[in-house]
Amino acid sequence: MKSQRNILTAFLLNLGFAVFEFFGGIFTGSIAIVSDALHDLGDAISIGISYFLEKISKRQPDSAHTYGYGRFSVLGSLLTTSILLVGSVVVVYNAVNRLIFPIPVHYNGMIIFAVIGLCVNLIAAFVTREGDSLNQKAINLHMLEDVLGWAVVLIGAIIMRFTNLWFIDPVLSIAVAVFLFVHAFGNLKETVSVFLEMTPLNMDIEEIRHHLKEIPHILDVHHIHVWSMDGQNSYATMHIKHNGNAQEIKRLVREELAEHGIVHATLELETEQEHCHEENCHVRHAEGGHHHHHH
Repeated sequence: MKSQRNILTAFLLNLGFAVFEFFGGIFTGSIAIVSDALHDLGDAISIGISYFLEKISKRQPDSAHTYGYGRFSVLGSLLTTSILLVGSVVVVYNAVNRLIFPIPVHYNGMIIFAVIGLCVNLIAAFVTREGDSLNQKAINLHMLEDVLGWAVVLIGAIIMRFTNLWFIDPVLSIAVAVFLFVHAFGNLKETVSVFLEMTPLNMDIEEIRHHLKEIPHILDVHHIHVWSMDGQNSYATMHIKHNGNAQEIKRLVREELAEHGIVHATLELETEQEHCHEENCHVRHAEGGHHHHHH
């Protein structure tokens, strides 16, 4: 699988690099480099976890996981993102400490490391750019942040070389950490929404309901539930009241849903005379915490 191979490549690049970078940071006395190394190590570990989870997520559904294994990939994203968030807090803490107790920095060494760092991470970002799973996105985000982090370190080192403003090093690392935190937080929100069975972001239930009711012979549509397995594929269930040909209705409904990106739908068809088995479909009732709209 392409996305798996990408993840493995990113993992090896990052792991080797984090170790190299850690010594580089100690050697140059740059907190920006050490904190970056820490972050890269966190990345490497989470990418390793993601790699195994992405591998699992490609398995076919079985009796123990009737929905398939798609969520394992999302779990990878959750872990990766959480490690990132913790990492950026640690970086800020170290940098603030360094602002209070400054240490001289070898900027020449920093410049060399930053150039190497920039190249390695550009390769990794390029390798992971394809892939649309949340997991893959989380990893690509890491790579891009690393590129950004190194660009910042490089600029900082050059400025320090010519001005001797030592505080630039910790200030820059704080800036990178904050940027990282904000991004990771957005990713976390998306990931958590998948676990909470929220309606996928780009989906408007009312609009779907409206489109379905325009299909000839469909009298009413209720109990629409849409959720996503992995942040990409959406699933839906619904009850449809109709007075037409059931087969034809199903076909039309599935076509309409496919246009909205719903790959798998479970449809319950009801005739005009039939009363929905729940006393009144349109009343908001506590049915597993889902609310239905009034009509």
